Amino acid sequence: MQLDLKGAAGFFSVSQKTISLWIKTKNLPSYQVNGQYWFNRAELLEWATEQKIALSDQALEVEEGRTPVGLEEALRLGGIFHQIGGTDKASVLSAVVDVMNLPPALDRITFCQLLLVRESLGSTAIGDGIAIPHARHPIVLKTLHPTVTLCFLEHAIDFGADDGRPVDILFTLVSPTVRAHQHMLAELAHALKDSGFRSVLTRKASAGEILEEAKRVRERISANATH
Repeated sequence: MQLDLKGAAGFFSVSQKTISLWIKTKNLPSYQVNGQYWFNRAELLEWATEQKIALSDQALEVEEGRTPVGLEEALRLGGIFHQIGGTDKASVLSAVVDVMNLPPALDRITFCQLLLVRESLGSTAIGDGIAIPHARHPIVLKTLHPTVTLCFLEHAIDFGADDGRPVDILFTLVSPTVRAHQHMLAELAHALKDSGFRSVLTRKASAGEILEEAKRVRERISANATH
């Protein structure tokens, strides 16, 4: 989905002047055609997550109307795993792919290679010990619903994060459509700015506690949308 300058400003609930400033100072992904800026929604979501910049509730709810699955259900479908082994990016991502709930026909080795290729182009670490490994383009597979797999690593691994902190928490998203991927990434970005949700991640809490926090965040998003 493409957005113009006004649409991008609404996406973040900031002024168009701020968007122009971010293009110059924060490398906000954009394209200029005939003197007008255009933005790809998926790229904005990825950039916002990395930069820890909030999205507007309105932007999140636009996608929710088309994609009913929330973060809590996506985590239930994808699974929450503790003590995932590995000593570097390659072995960690291989261990993550091994536990993921993937379609039987999908070649897991190929899937892992897609993740590694993306890492070679630039780290998917977003800081604070968290990474969101994904392919160059959204991972879209023949699944009924989007899934989010959360893995806590046995040992923190250097992912080349900008803040220099090694990574021990990984979220991996798989979706049936690009739109579903964008929605889930938006909801995850929203959750990662919530102190309660971040707390259970930091404590590497039980799956039950994490799911409860994800549910609370979803309810808060829904409540905000109705006001």
